[in-house]
Amino acid sequence: MDLGQRIEKALHEAISRAGGSGSPPQLAAALRYAVFPGGARVRPRLCLAVARACGDPFPAMSSAAAASIELLHCASLVHDDLPCFDDADTRRGKPSVHRAFGDPLAVLVGDALIVLAFQTLALAASDAPDRLAGLLMVVSRAVGGPSGIVAGQAWECEPGVPISDYHRAKTGSLFAAATIAGAVAAGGEPEPWRRLGECLGEAFQVADDICDKTANPEERGKPCGQDKAHGRPNAVEELGLEGAGRRLEALLEEAAQSIPVCPGAQTLRLTIGIESRPFLPKGFGLRAA
Repeated sequence: MDLGQRIEKALHEAISRAGGSGSPPQLAAALRYAVFPGGARVRPRLCLAVARACGDPFPAMSSAAAASIELLHCASLVHDDLPCFDDADTRRGKPSVHRAFGDPLAVLVGDALIVLAFQTLALAASDAPDRLAGLLMVVSRAVGGPSGIVAGQAWECEPGVPISDYHRAKTGSLFAAATIAGAVAAGGEPEPWRRLGECLGEAFQVADDICDKTANPEERGKPCGQDKAHGRPNAVEELGLEGAGRRLEALLEEAAQSIPVCPGAQTLRLTIGIESRPFLPKGFGLRAA
């Protein structure tokens, strides 16, 4: 089973549990709508690619870790689109959850997906119980304070924020969780994998900032110009278009160099390069060596 199939299987099983017998029908429908069809699944693919590079001796555990990270990402998108934040009409090329189901259900869907992420990890623990505590810590730190995605959203409520702190929390934290969780699920050392996730997370945010300025909504599947409209930090605003491009190149180079020595390092480098290519501005990519 390839990485994409593993991710979709784990997500379908999780959503079936959350929206199963006894669930309010609209909640069940909204949960499925928020997760399927998915985007690129970049974060869970990264998690499984790292686990595979480390040998992946406990695939049920690594699949659960990957699914939990994607569920948390989906939850953050649902909440991010709400009227109190971005008030976005579309996400992934279709109406956002609050536009399709209303604000109250969208809030509940985001909350339910967060809980489901941790339930998914707990249910897989019988495969590798000694991995569970470490994975729970990795994932929870990536979500909460002081520097998880909740903190990233909260920075938008402050009068000012250093763009590096904003990017690290808003995007980098979940990317770092993906690389670290992949290693932990496979029994590897976690810390050597942190920098890879941080670099890729910041790179994807810088790329998103560039696309927010230069792409069109049809290409992105979501509105453009949101950063300027909401007064949020943006790499292009801070560095200029050329400066943002140089920053993106530097981050991708550092990511390539930060992959720890492991049996699957070269394959992982190639995998990340292939997976990231469609989401970066033209001319950028992770180098193979």
